[in-house]
Amino acid sequence: MAIVPLHPFGSPQERLLDRKEVKSNSVFMAGLAKTLAANRAKVKAGWGEKYVERVHAKGKLTAWERVEALKDEGAPVHPLGTFVNWERDFDQGGRTLQAPGAGVVTVFTKVEDRWVMVIANDNTVASGSWWPQTPEKIERAQEIALRLRLPVVYLVDCSGLFLPEQAKSFPGQTGAGHIFMKNSQLSAAGVPQIAGVFGDCIAGGGYMPIISDRVYMTEQAYMVIAGAALIKGAKSQHLTSLGIGGPEVHVNGSGCADERVPDDEACLKAIREEVARTAGSGVDFRRGGVEPAPPRFEATELDTLFPPDHRTFYDSREVLARLVDRSLFWELMPGVGQEMVVGVGRVNGLYCGFIANVQGPVPDPERPGKVRPGGILYRDGIAKISQFSRACDSDGIPIVWLQDISGFDIGTDAEARGLLGYGSNLIYTNSTNETPMFTVLMRKASGAGYYAMAGLPYEPVVQLSTTIARQSVMEGRTLAIAAYNTKLDDEFNIASDDPAEREAIAKGMAAVEERIEGDMDPYKAASQRDTDEIVSPAELRGWLECLVESAYQAQGYRRVKNPRIWSLHDLAAISGGA
Repeated sequence: MAIVPLHPFGSPQERLLDRKEVKSNSVFMAGLAKTLAANRAKVKAGWGEKYVERVHAKGKLTAWERVEALKDEGAPVHPLGTFVNWERDFDQGGRTLQAPGAGVVTVFTKVEDRWVMVIANDNTVASGSWWPQTPEKIERAQEIALRLRLPVVYLVDCSGLFLPEQAKSFPGQTGAGHIFMKNSQLSAAGVPQIAGVFGDCIAGGGYMPIISDRVYMTEQAYMVIAGAALIKGAKSQHLTSLGIGGPEVHVNGSGCADERVPDDEACLKAIREEVARTAGSGVDFRRGGVEPAPPRFEATELDTLFPPDHRTFYDSREVLARLVDRSLFWELMPGVGQEMVVGVGRVNGLYCGFIANVQGPVPDPERPGKVRPGGILYRDGIAKISQFSRACDSDGIPIVWLQDISGFDIGTDAEARGLLGYGSNLIYTNSTNETPMFTVLMRKASGAGYYAMAGLPYEPVVQLSTTIARQSVMEGRTLAIAAYNTKLDDEFNIASDDPAEREAIAKGMAAVEERIEGDMDPYKAASQRDTDEIVSPAELRGWLECLVESAYQAQGYRRVKNPRIWSLHDLAAISGGA
């Protein structure tokens, strides 16, 4: 068996920070975590208790209750797209409405010890109808399931498009109809799709269950191209939607559904049994007999490592030590491109590659004995992560990018040393990798560095943002200086001697900075789907357990090499790392 030299990594919290720093950092992060919990609860509540009672009065469960009843006991639930449409108002003739979570619940969870993707219409929000960005949120969940080959479970209770906003959700490349294309692609790839229909399933939405492998209908469910109200209007026929497309029609007549069940609970039990019949997980085999283990240093300590001031640095290696099993890590090429850390650890017993930006001063190879700022992509660091990314792709191990990047190196020396060429090599590598990549925006996600470090435009399977993440081309203060550059001296102080003009420039710069700082709010990014989910740093370990296991669960569709023949060993040998 090949040597995979996993070494102890990291230090106890008390050696890193004094008590004052731990308290200050903890208070800061606790405030953000409290806000996150409150915002999640607001989304989960849908349109409120009145609408929950309406669902219960019909003898039905809410979307979240269905998820809870479906999943394995004690299994985690990892939502995606919680904050899509966050704080977005829709004006309906003077009445303001919101669509919490875009009216649909999409989550990773475990059913019969398999990770599955669950897509459930939120029947407390306009009867589960599709709003602007609802189709895109559903399609994103389908895309993730397709890339990981995870079974998809649809919990359908949808009254169709929210018609007053149809122009923003019906047309376009990613409009509502694209959901059914994703259905078809999942089917063509052999990914199991199982649908439970619990109530309304109207118009084009009927195709989502129909293209699934198995379809269950409760006695309250119906699937129709046109509901009774529309048919009555068009053909003056006195009908009911159940009579047009209920279980009697589709299970016993048309064959468009497979089985009728009395109620929600029975439907969810049938779906669980169906998931149990899908292919088993490859996770245990890929562990190679290695038992999962938590980090030696508690993952919850991650909420103590980040200072309140985003300009202050932290130790990225200590972050890694609180993410990998037993805090054991194999760092490759540590003497090259020291603004980057690359290496391999285990997450729940499974190998995973990590790429992380180093914060604070790092050695400058061009000026021995001198340092330069970390969190920036320099030539040697770019070459290092390009090589490592390709090796992980060759070996079939997933990559986690821990991104905290201010941008690329700039200046005459950088250009003369071919920075653009090295950057293009990294872009090509990340654009053509086939191994699953997951990106975490730890803090700064700035400029082209955000792209190069596998940001969302480069299609990581999932991108997470922490509560302190800041996505931008440049910081607010920097942009304000750029906007008012002609009014400032060489020290970036206001040059005018006129008091009124000085005041106007100061106010203008402050307004620019304030607006840009607001634009960097992770909730704004999540609202417009510029990131998949917001998490607290302390939640990252649980998320990685889900994502890394999901990457190994499906069997046979992607290359996963035995570490005996890893390209990573070759890379270590030629770089002097092993």
